[in-house]
Amino acid sequence: MDQTMVEAKAKQIRRHIFTMLTAAASGHPGGSLSVADIMAYLFFEEMRLDPQNPKDPQRDRLVLAKGHAAPALYAALAMKGYFPEEELLSLRKLGSRLQGHPDMKKLPGIDISTGSLGQGLSAACGMALAGKIDKADYRVFAILGDGENEEGQVWEAAMFGAHYQLDNLTAFVDHNGLQIDGKITDVMSPEPLDEKWKSFGWNVQVIDGHDIRAIAKAVALAKTVKGKPSMIIANTVKGRGCSFMENQAGWHGKAPKEEETAKALAELGGC
Repeated sequence: MDQTMVEAKAKQIRRHIFTMLTAAASGHPGGSLSVADIMAYLFFEEMRLDPQNPKDPQRDRLVLAKGHAAPALYAALAMKGYFPEEELLSLRKLGSRLQGHPDMKKLPGIDISTGSLGQGLSAACGMALAGKIDKADYRVFAILGDGENEEGQVWEAAMFGAHYQLDNLTAFVDHNGLQIDGKITDVMSPEPLDEKWKSFGWNVQVIDGHDIRAIAKAVALAKTVKGKPSMIIANTVKGRGCSFMENQAGWHGKAPKEEETAKALAELGGC
């Protein structure tokens, strides 16, 4: 693994998030920044993808269950070559293919439209079961929010995944501890997440979600597990990479102003 390359990609994803959201004057920076490292590893090191053939039946699949973090996904897709990076500045504008949540009918590289929290893991389970039935060797990845784990449908999908032994499915929880209304432990605590997922029959790992090597090791281990799906609980920082956003719930769904973006880009090493 080229760790330095993946870290550089994650930093570039974060830069794009700031420029996109500032141009749109709308969006969700906090949770987009916290998943940038996971997104960079999956797109530039792990997943089998072909931007020239985005519907390749043998491709690996990604479900961004926390669809409001679409800016991180859009940045990775553009950097991978699915569409021009200049198009990122059209985020959330009328007629743009880059809406506030991913739309599989508009943009190549989107495996499922998401945004209604709780539904993404169900879709990922369906994709994984289809792969089993077809005896295909693709893998399915999903990224959930920690607040999303308060949704009942997540746990229905958890039971489904274990029952059908979906060992071709690896999910992440972006465990930054904050949701739109504050701390997850104050709103409706889903903790302890690791014990809950274990009790539902999943292979569970807890890692530093900003450590590329830890992400790589966890994914590699998940691929060796047979007979059960894997959940990687990634401890992250909401707003990671921007000093004035880190661990601030107020930046869940508020776009930065131009002067704030200039400060953030300087911290991230320029444009």
